[in-house]
Amino acid sequence: MMQCAKRFAVAFVHRNRWENICAESAKTCRWSAARVIHTSSATLEFHEYDKRSGYDTGLDYAETRTERIRLALKQLKKEIVLWKNEMKEMLEADPILDYRAGEVDIFWRFHDHSSLDKWIVNCDSDHALGFSKCDLKISSQGYGLFSGNLCSQVPKDGKIQNSGYCNILTKRVAKSFMRDSYLDWTAYTHLNLRVRGDGRSYLLNIHVSGQFDITWNDVFTFILYTRGGPYWQSVRIPFSKFFFASKGRIQDRQSPLPLHKISHFGITVSDKADGPFQLEIDYIGADFDPNHHEETAYEMYEVKQNYIIGT
Repeated sequence: MMQCAKRFAVAFVHRNRWENICAESAKTCRWSAARVIHTSSATLEFHEYDKRSGYDTGLDYAETRTERIRLALKQLKKEIVLWKNEMKEMLEADPILDYRAGEVDIFWRFHDHSSLDKWIVNCDSDHALGFSKCDLKISSQGYGLFSGNLCSQVPKDGKIQNSGYCNILTKRVAKSFMRDSYLDWTAYTHLNLRVRGDGRSYLLNIHVSGQFDITWNDVFTFILYTRGGPYWQSVRIPFSKFFFASKGRIQDRQSPLPLHKISHFGITVSDKADGPFQLEIDYIGADFDPNHHEETAYEMYEVKQNYIIGT
């Protein structure tokens, strides 16, 4: 009997001791959880490493180390010139304070060959996605000429389902030393162009690429209808008419065009009408209309959860 009592007393003491140790350990863990700074590495959740998804960026690349050094020194001279211009503009501190109605501020004009350096030309055949061809050059009359041959024939590789596009796109807006920047068009209400077309329909694309990869393909689009014939036409489109799309698909949730973060401007032909095309461009700009107050021309409705539209 005495032996059983001794064993019970020893077990009781050991249990109390372990309970005290566990309680102290729990207190320490709670204090550690509240005080310790976690330094674990960030988890990569996105796997889009190329903002252009393999398409031309307009930058020069070299294979050998010597060629890379030569291109780097050449680019460094350009970046220093850009930096000097930025410093000069900052010191002058002469912003535009008054935007007068009816005045067109021109952003891109095609009057010499140096103006073509600001643009990237590509089509489906450049990436083995089709057979279209296009080019951007200065016409005999001294204007920009976007021309080529559109072909919607699909390559027989069993992967590609649609084909037939040609596109011109401005290079990414950037500051000196390859720092990404944006165009700020918040003071304007209308896009303004002077073109001479061939009767086709073209897409005017305003890109608003964001910081994260899910927004790299965000674009606001509107259709440019050309008359054809020998006469020029002045086109004036409210920014509120541009609709939101991503990777060629119009989004259900529309939003106003963020005019303060424009990264690119482009023109695309992809109307499935095979054959030659040409679009002559004098200038691309914008203007201000004090009587225009519309932010977006499209309904801002909420899509119900788990609601899928079949196509």
